[in-house]
Amino acid sequence: MLRRLIVFPLLIFLLQGPAMADESLVDILQGIKRNYGNLAGLSLPYSREVVTRSMSMLGDQAKGDMASGNIFFKHPYFLRLEQEKPKAETIIANNDILWWYIPDKKCAYQYPSKDFGKELRLLSDIFRGLSRVENSFQVVLQGRNTSGEHEMDLIPDPPWEEIDRIALTITGQYEIRSVQIYNRLGSITIFNLGGLTEKKDFEEGFFRFVAPKGVRLMIEGAVQ
Repeated sequence: MLRRLIVFPLLIFLLQGPAMADESLVDILQGIKRNYGNLAGLSLPYSREVVTRSMSMLGDQAKGDMASGNIFFKHPYFLRLEQEKPKAETIIANNDILWWYIPDKKCAYQYPSKDFGKELRLLSDIFRGLSRVENSFQVVLQGRNTSGEHEMDLIPDPPWEEIDRIALTITGQYEIRSVQIYNRLGSITIFNLGGLTEKKDFEEGFFRFVAPKGVRLMIEGAVQ
């Protein structure tokens, strides 16, 4: 679950080379770059749904695990995901450490960021305008959906162990509105994104975690 939360909360800068022969794809990627590529930081609301393989077979009849909150990003690799519903949780990541704080359990978990390297690079790329995405993905433009929005698939190359592909929905104004992560076992994690707000400054320590009094910090690999 933690990996799904990270991958979303989830490619945006330079796309050149053989996969970029489709002029319309180039235009879309350049539009995304204009919107995201020069931002020092941003915040945006999100909702998340996890649909299992059995749920997906039921179509619209089934609703998966739902959550919502806000995402904060600071160039180049600082991330903070604040889940508000159904219960409060916080994920904070920088280049070295990732923290997962669960207030209800009065505990927090600390991991080396390298354990989530692919997922964090993906998020960083998304919030920087699909930066160097061609180095890690095959990019396939699928056309438009019934609402007229662009649909794009990112297929990991080389393949990832757990994730089959990531599907993006992009508005005519080149804003990323949906990130769908397709697991190889058949589940889908869907992040729907609200409008972004540019943030040039964050409070000192915003992207670090200090355990509140009474909260147990569990460090991966450390003797408890």
